[in-house]
Amino acid sequence: MNAFVERVRRAEEALGKLFPSTPLQRNAYLSRKTGAEIYLKREDLTPVRSYKLRGAFTFIRRALEADPTVESFVCASAGNHAQGFAYACRHFQKKGVVFMPVTTPQQKIDKTRLFGGEFIEVQLVGDFFDECNRAAEVFAASTTAIMVPPFDHVDIIEGQATIAHELVQQLGDRLDGALIILPVGGGGLAAGVTSYLHEIGAGAQFMFVEPSGAPSLARSLEAGRRVKLPQVDNFIDGAAVAEIGKEPFRRLKSFPLDLVHLVPENSVCATIIEMLNVEGVVLEPAGALSIDVLKTLPRASIKGRTVVCLISGGNFDFERLPDVKERALRFEGKKKYFIFRFPQRPGALRDFLDLLGPEDDITRFEYLKKSARNFGSVLIGIETKDPRHFKTLLKRFEDSGWAYQDITENDTISSLLI
Repeated sequence: MNAFVERVRRAEEALGKLFPSTPLQRNAYLSRKTGAEIYLKREDLTPVRSYKLRGAFTFIRRALEADPTVESFVCASAGNHAQGFAYACRHFQKKGVVFMPVTTPQQKIDKTRLFGGEFIEVQLVGDFFDECNRAAEVFAASTTAIMVPPFDHVDIIEGQATIAHELVQQLGDRLDGALIILPVGGGGLAAGVTSYLHEIGAGAQFMFVEPSGAPSLARSLEAGRRVKLPQVDNFIDGAAVAEIGKEPFRRLKSFPLDLVHLVPENSVCATIIEMLNVEGVVLEPAGALSIDVLKTLPRASIKGRTVVCLISGGNFDFERLPDVKERALRFEGKKKYFIFRFPQRPGALRDFLDLLGPEDDITRFEYLKKSARNFGSVLIGIETKDPRHFKTLLKRFEDSGWAYQDITENDTISSLLI
């Protein structure tokens, strides 16, 4: 047996003592919607609600096999890696230190402490990940603690590859010709799954999905080398990585660029809301990537095919729900923001309201400033049930002589005002 395959098999066997294989569930709603046979690999149902436990557990297990005297481990993370790391430290009863940015939401800090119990210490350092990562590296260098990376290590990759080992058992003959859709951040998950299925000669095909604001794999494949993005959009925090890992990219660099699909952050929000309302499935933004890309795939390309969407995590902070709903409405064209030049005269507001349709609702009305004695600039948010209503509404505004600017897609202005 291939050495990589054997190591993955042993990793899966060890993980089996911690939690059972995550379900592979056919989703009737998405199957009906797309014409494909859509299966969800539910990594959001691990004990820490993400696949990250697999890699962290495997890394720590191997470190202890190599040297049973190791007493402590350290990592830098504000998310799922921290929680998987904490759970594994408690399992092995080894001290773990987690470095997190000071800006980390309290909910994530509390969950990390919950999973690690008495074995975990959380240290808050800096405002950004890079700062706390450097602090973790300094801590590891000055102590006997072993640094556990989030994705760029062969043991982490082999731990994530246990997902593929489970897929082989769960799909059986349907694996041949199946399309496996994988979210990509640092690349450990995608590298592990593709490496394992390639080594066993499986006939599956792959698709990779990244956020539009963090296309580290896409830009690296374009350049033929690892590229560090000058900036990333951190909204899809579980996949917002500026530079794909060295070892993951080594395993992924042979894939053609056209297998990487970029999805807008606001589109992912619409998918989160859809899956919550229709299926009752709670997804974090990175966990929704593989489902979201289904919207853009030509129906003929997947009709009748077995398609596996890997759900990477479900650690959704419900304090983010208003922002997610807002972004979803804007993506679907059901909500727009305008700056109107509003006349300062009696009856002006009534004249404006009379232009609205029965399903048009003002969700925000805020004077910004008086730009002249007789006029004022007003920020107005309008929500409607059908995006087609806006075409009629805008024509009414223009026919009535209202001066306005649509700022919905103007990120600079909307980020300051909305």
